[in-house]
Amino acid sequence: MHESVLLKEAIENLDLKEDSIVVDCTLGYGGHSSEILKRIPKGKLYCFDQDEDAICYSETRLREIASNFEIISSNFVNIKEELEKRGVQKVDAILYDLGVSSPQLDQKERGFSFHQDAYLDMRMNRKESLTAHTVVNRYSLEELVRIFLEYGEEKYARSIAKKIVEARDKKEINTTLELVTLIKEAVPFKYAREHHPARRVFQAIRIEVNHELEFFEKSLQDAISLLNTNGKICVITFHSLEDKICKTIYKEVSQLEESLKNIPVIPEAYLKDYEMEKTRKPSKEEIEKNPRARSAKLRVLKKRR
Repeated sequence: MHESVLLKEAIENLDLKEDSIVVDCTLGYGGHSSEILKRIPKGKLYCFDQDEDAICYSETRLREIASNFEIISSNFVNIKEELEKRGVQKVDAILYDLGVSSPQLDQKERGFSFHQDAYLDMRMNRKESLTAHTVVNRYSLEELVRIFLEYGEEKYARSIAKKIVEARDKKEINTTLELVTLIKEAVPFKYAREHHPARRVFQAIRIEVNHELEFFEKSLQDAISLLNTNGKICVITFHSLEDKICKTIYKEVSQLEESLKNIPVIPEAYLKDYEMEKTRKPSKEEIEKNPRARSAKLRVLKKRR
């Protein structure tokens, strides 16, 4: 089962009260939502997810704790519109736990894992039409190079993309392990030995299929506008691209003008409405227990007024 990363730190930093209105933008298998629900007996929890398996599991899990929650079967990019439909204009706490959950990786038919053979799928929402199969077999050479570089930060992006295009000209690439084999053939042996050569490419394709970065950017900007005074947003990221988006957006709303930075006491009127709090990382103990946590970061933003 999926083990929530930075669970204790995220819950503590949300500063929940018994009547808090909270949004968990990434319900998953209910790890964070379960802990949130226990702390808001007079409040309300809204959860977003588009994975039917996760929704079904978490609905049962949360019902055992309380009934003051609603699961919204939608991508978190629609946070503002979906809350408005329910008459919710402002909230006290918002959580994002980004990335793929362990059960999604473990279900080989989902096609997320480069360790198991499966059809090239990678959709978090299986109602969507774009799949990894489409990306691998239909995208142009330059489009493949772009997503491998931009979303995977893969230094052998061009040679991998060329190998894919050459192979698919002969026959379609249908499975994850077919793709893994091509990636291994496209990179130097030393590189393949030091890192699993498919990791970055699979990440890039998954991000493309699910529009992860563009959806997160829009959602986070909307989420900031929904906060009540003293409200908080906690974002848990697992790779540099997500983290950079989060950090940039936080800075835009919280950073003081250069001319004010050396003033010992800044007048209240010049302070920003939001403040960025200290970034948290998993403890050594958590990383030992759950190696997936090693790249995680928790960024916290508070609305001051």
